[in-house]
Amino acid sequence: MLRLNDAEAEAAESQVWLKFAVKCQYLDIETGRKLYGQYNKVLGLIVIGNFGSETPPF
Repeated sequence: MLRLNDAEAEAAESQVWLKFAVKCQYLDIETGRKLYGQYNKVLGLIVIGNFGSETPPF
């Protein structure tokens, strides 16, 4: 469970850096959106993995 929490934090941090990269024009907006969406999918899978077959509390 701890590793999944670490992975969730890392994925969320990566999203922050993606926003920064787009804002500073290191990355074009379309690529940033695609990558951000991919990280949302990753985060969704991590949340499901954290709760297993349980329903998430939200």
